[in-house]
Amino acid sequence: MAFEEDDSVILRDEHSEYDGEAGTVTQVVETMFGDENYTVSFEDGQEAGVSEDQLEAAEE
Repeated sequence: MAFEEDDSVILRDEHSEYDGEAGTVTQVVETMFGDENYTVSFEDGQEAGVSEDQLEAAEE
């Protein structure tokens, strides 16, 4: 599932301080390999370079 800007998502990355937190996609960047990386904003910061498999759609 691809995400778009302003989508609500939950980050699943055990190495991130935002693991399990809900945030909002603020930027979508396509890599030279055709994949998409995301920047996700949270209440107290943001995480950049997040791959699609680290995100899940949040309940609205």
